[in-house]
Amino acid sequence: GNSLADVLTGKVNPSGKLPFSYPVSLDDAPVKTPVQYPGIMKEGERIAQESYDEGIFVGYRWYEHKGIAPLFPFGYGLSYTTFEYGDAKLSSASMNKNGSVTVKNTGNAAGAEVVQLYISDPECSVERPVKELKGFDKVFLQPGESKEVSFEINADALSYFDAQKHEWVAEPGVFKALIGASSADIRSEAEFKLK
Repeated sequence: GNSLADVLTGKVNPSGKLPFSYPVSLDDAPVKTPVQYPGIMKEGERIAQESYDEGIFVGYRWYEHKGIAPLFPFGYGLSYTTFEYGDAKLSSASMNKNGSVTVKNTGNAAGAEVVQLYISDPECSVERPVKELKGFDKVFLQPGESKEVSFEINADALSYFDAQKHEWVAEPGVFKALIGASSADIRSEAEFKLK
């Protein structure tokens, strides 16, 4: 009871983030039809059957792929304070890049922000999600305090699995590093090329 009272009165700032997306309605969800009964027979027993055909577009990737805005996106959270993001910066190294962004607590309460790094590959030769979460970091900030949050962007962050070659591939081309407070709240971005 005391813990809940501390959160409700603002004495404690929980600073939580959602690990999934909430749809506006069930019709927006990837699996919306009732489970099919009687289902299929397996060794004399009826098994419920449902089709999951999102493929690589699971979670927030599915909503973005379909152009559907969820009620609450992946990574969304409430706070008793506000945060301001600076411009994203990237090193000039060719493959492994170091990225950073400055985050400032612009409110009147201490709190934590989960800074999320997404990578977008708009020119890929195969179908990929609009963006993919590739890193995150939680920073605790007092009112008015700023901190630099750093990320490493390596080949793993840029790669997809090529089913024909049976290996991970990072195609040359233009990528975007998107830094935000949730999958739908991108605050800063930087474009870079992989040669």
